[in-house]
Amino acid sequence: MKLNLFLLVLLAATVAANLGINDNPARRNFEVLPEMVYSAAAESFSENSSFADGKTLQSPPAGTIARGARPLPYAATPEDAARAGRELTAPEASAADLARGAELYQVFCRPCHGPGGKGDGTVAMRGFPPPPSFFAERAMNLADGQMFHIVTYGQNNMPSHAAQIEPADRWRIIAHVRSLQKNQGGAQQ
Repeated sequence: MKLNLFLLVLLAATVAANLGINDNPARRNFEVLPEMVYSAAAESFSENSSFADGKTLQSPPAGTIARGARPLPYAATPEDAARAGRELTAPEASAADLARGAELYQVFCRPCHGPGGKGDGTVAMRGFPPPPSFFAERAMNLADGQMFHIVTYGQNNMPSHAAQIEPADRWRIIAHVRSLQKNQGGAQQ
Protein backbone atom coordinates (compact mmCIF):
# COMPACT_ATOMS: atom_id res chain seq x y z
CA MET A 1 0.00 0.00 0.00
CA LYS A 2 2.87 2.37 0.84
CA LEU A 3 4.47 1.62 -2.54
CA ASN A 4 1.25 2.51 -4.39
CA LEU A 5 0.96 5.76 -2.45
CA PHE A 6 4.60 6.60 -3.18
CA LEU A 7 4.14 5.90 -6.90
CA LEU A 8 0.98 8.06 -6.97
CA VAL A 9 2.82 10.97 -5.36
CA LEU A 10 5.73 10.52 -7.77
CA LEU A 11 3.34 10.53 -10.74
CA ALA A 12 1.63 13.69 -9.48
CA ALA A 13 5.02 15.41 -8.99
CA THR A 14 6.14 14.44 -12.48
CA VAL A 15 2.92 15.74 -14.07
CA ALA A 16 3.17 19.00 -12.10
CA ALA A 17 6.81 19.45 -13.10
CA ASN A 18 6.01 18.87 -16.78
CA LEU A 19 3.17 21.38 -16.68
CA GLY A 20 5.21 24.00 -14.84
CA ILE A 21 8.58 23.76 -16.59
CA ASN A 22 7.65 25.17 -19.97
CA ASP A 23 4.40 27.03 -19.89
CA ASN A 24 5.23 28.89 -23.12
CA PRO A 25 6.13 26.63 -26.07
CA ALA A 26 7.54 29.61 -27.99
CA ARG A 27 10.16 30.24 -25.28
CA ARG A 28 13.36 28.18 -25.11
CA ASN A 29 14.03 25.97 -22.12
CA PHE A 30 16.76 26.69 -19.60
CA GLU A 31 20.17 25.46 -20.82
CA VAL A 32 22.27 23.84 -18.12
CA LEU A 33 25.56 23.64 -20.08
CA PRO A 34 25.33 26.11 -22.99
CA GLU A 35 28.95 25.48 -24.07
CA MET A 36 27.91 21.92 -24.92
CA VAL A 37 25.10 23.21 -27.13
CA TYR A 38 27.05 25.91 -28.94
CA SER A 39 30.50 24.74 -29.94
CA ALA A 40 33.03 27.07 -31.50
CA ALA A 41 33.14 26.59 -35.26
CA ALA A 42 36.50 26.33 -37.01
CA GLU A 43 37.34 26.45 -40.69
CA SER A 44 39.13 23.35 -42.03
CA PHE A 45 42.35 25.12 -43.05
CA SER A 46 42.46 27.69 -40.24
CA GLU A 47 44.89 27.77 -37.34
CA ASN A 48 43.83 25.98 -34.18
CA SER A 49 45.61 26.16 -30.83
CA SER A 50 43.84 22.99 -29.62
CA PHE A 51 46.25 20.75 -31.58
CA ALA A 52 50.01 20.42 -31.28
CA ASP A 53 50.63 21.16 -34.95
CA GLY A 54 48.37 24.24 -34.86
CA LYS A 55 46.09 23.02 -37.66
CA THR A 56 42.37 22.37 -37.55
CA LEU A 57 42.41 19.76 -40.33
CA GLN A 58 44.18 16.69 -38.95
CA SER A 59 45.57 13.71 -40.87
CA PRO A 60 43.51 10.51 -40.55
CA PRO A 61 44.80 7.87 -38.13
CA ALA A 62 46.98 5.13 -39.56
CA GLY A 63 45.05 2.20 -41.00
CA THR A 64 41.85 4.08 -41.80
CA ILE A 65 40.13 3.61 -45.13
CA ALA A 66 38.54 6.53 -46.92
CA ARG A 67 34.78 6.40 -47.42
CA GLY A 68 33.97 4.76 -50.74
CA ALA A 69 37.47 3.31 -51.15
CA ARG A 70 37.79 -0.44 -51.62
CA PRO A 71 40.56 -2.05 -49.60
CA LEU A 72 41.27 -4.48 -52.43
CA PRO A 73 41.57 -3.25 -56.02
CA TYR A 74 39.47 -6.13 -57.32
CA ALA A 75 35.84 -6.53 -58.26
CA ALA A 76 33.72 -9.64 -57.70
CA THR A 77 34.27 -10.95 -61.22
CA PRO A 78 35.98 -14.10 -62.55
CA GLU A 79 38.47 -11.91 -64.42
CA ASP A 80 39.50 -10.12 -61.24
CA ALA A 81 39.68 -13.46 -59.41
CA ALA A 82 42.20 -14.65 -62.00
CA ARG A 83 44.08 -11.34 -61.73
CA ALA A 84 44.15 -11.69 -57.92
CA GLY A 85 45.58 -15.17 -58.40
CA ARG A 86 48.43 -13.68 -60.42
CA GLU A 87 49.04 -10.62 -58.23
CA LEU A 88 48.46 -11.73 -54.62
CA THR A 89 50.79 -14.06 -52.78
CA ALA A 90 50.19 -15.64 -49.41
CA PRO A 91 52.44 -14.55 -46.55
CA GLU A 92 54.60 -17.14 -44.84
CA ALA A 93 52.52 -19.05 -42.30
CA SER A 94 53.97 -19.94 -38.93
CA ALA A 95 52.76 -22.79 -36.74
CA ALA A 96 50.63 -20.27 -34.81
CA ASP A 97 49.12 -19.06 -38.09
CA LEU A 98 48.25 -22.62 -39.08
CA ALA A 99 46.66 -23.26 -35.68
CA ARG A 100 44.61 -20.06 -35.96
CA GLY A 101 43.66 -20.99 -39.53
CA ALA A 102 42.45 -24.40 -38.33
CA GLU A 103 40.30 -22.74 -35.63
CA LEU A 104 38.78 -20.32 -38.14
CA TYR A 105 38.21 -23.13 -40.63
CA GLN A 106 36.17 -24.98 -37.98
CA VAL A 107 33.98 -21.92 -37.45
CA PHE A 108 33.50 -20.54 -40.95
CA CYS A 109 34.33 -23.31 -43.45
CA ARG A 110 33.57 -26.68 -41.88
CA PRO A 111 29.75 -26.34 -42.00
CA CYS A 112 29.87 -26.46 -45.80
CA HIS A 113 33.29 -27.88 -46.75
CA GLY A 114 33.40 -30.54 -44.02
CA PRO A 115 36.13 -31.37 -41.54
CA GLY A 116 38.56 -32.58 -44.17
CA GLY A 117 37.62 -30.23 -47.02
CA LYS A 118 35.82 -32.85 -49.10
CA GLY A 119 32.61 -30.81 -49.47
CA ASP A 120 30.70 -33.07 -47.07
CA GLY A 121 29.77 -30.60 -44.34
CA THR A 122 26.52 -30.63 -42.40
CA VAL A 123 25.01 -27.95 -44.65
CA ALA A 124 25.59 -30.12 -47.71
CA MET A 125 24.20 -33.18 -45.91
CA ARG A 126 20.98 -31.23 -45.23
CA GLY A 127 20.26 -30.67 -48.92
CA PHE A 128 22.19 -27.52 -49.86
CA PRO A 129 24.34 -28.02 -52.98
CA PRO A 130 27.72 -29.30 -51.79
CA PRO A 131 30.79 -27.16 -52.45
CA PRO A 132 33.60 -28.64 -54.52
CA SER A 133 36.19 -30.70 -52.71
CA PHE A 134 39.49 -29.01 -51.95
CA PHE A 135 41.09 -32.08 -53.51
CA ALA A 136 39.44 -31.66 -56.91
CA GLU A 137 41.86 -30.76 -59.69
CA ARG A 138 40.46 -27.24 -60.09
CA ALA A 139 40.80 -26.48 -56.36
CA MET A 140 44.32 -27.89 -56.26
CA ASN A 141 45.32 -25.63 -59.15
CA LEU A 142 43.87 -22.42 -57.67
CA ALA A 143 46.48 -19.82 -56.80
CA ASP A 144 46.50 -18.56 -53.23
CA GLY A 145 45.46 -15.08 -54.40
CA GLN A 146 42.50 -16.57 -56.23
CA MET A 147 41.43 -18.44 -53.09
CA PHE A 148 41.75 -15.17 -51.15
CA HIS A 149 39.51 -13.48 -53.74
CA ILE A 150 36.92 -16.26 -53.43
CA VAL A 151 36.84 -16.03 -49.62
CA THR A 152 36.66 -12.23 -49.84
CA TYR A 153 33.98 -11.86 -52.54
CA GLY A 154 32.36 -15.29 -52.67
CA GLN A 155 31.73 -17.47 -55.69
CA ASN A 156 28.67 -19.38 -56.92
CA ASN A 157 26.79 -20.50 -53.76
CA MET A 158 29.56 -19.40 -51.39
CA PRO A 159 28.87 -15.96 -49.89
CA SER A 160 31.46 -13.31 -49.17
CA HIS A 161 33.21 -13.68 -45.83
CA ALA A 162 34.90 -10.25 -45.93
CA ALA A 163 32.66 -8.86 -43.19
CA GLN A 164 33.28 -11.80 -40.84
CA ILE A 165 36.96 -12.63 -41.40
CA GLU A 166 39.86 -10.16 -41.29
CA PRO A 167 42.27 -10.28 -44.27
CA ALA A 168 45.13 -11.73 -42.19
CA ASP A 169 42.80 -14.47 -40.94
CA ARG A 170 41.69 -15.25 -44.52
CA TRP A 171 45.33 -15.94 -45.38
CA ARG A 172 45.59 -18.20 -42.32
CA ILE A 173 42.55 -20.19 -43.47
CA ILE A 174 44.11 -20.57 -46.92
CA ALA A 175 47.32 -21.81 -45.30
CA HIS A 176 45.24 -24.38 -43.38
CA VAL A 177 43.48 -25.50 -46.58
CA ARG A 178 46.87 -25.87 -48.28
CA SER A 179 48.07 -27.99 -45.35
CA LEU A 180 44.95 -30.18 -45.70
CA GLN A 181 45.70 -30.62 -49.41
CA LYS A 182 49.34 -31.40 -48.69
CA ASN A 183 48.56 -33.89 -45.89
CA GLN A 184 45.99 -35.72 -48.03
CA GLY A 185 48.53 -35.96 -50.84
CA GLY A 186 46.18 -34.25 -53.26
CA ALA A 187 44.26 -37.47 -53.80
CA GLN A 188 40.90 -37.10 -55.52
CA GLN A 189 38.02 -37.45 -53.09
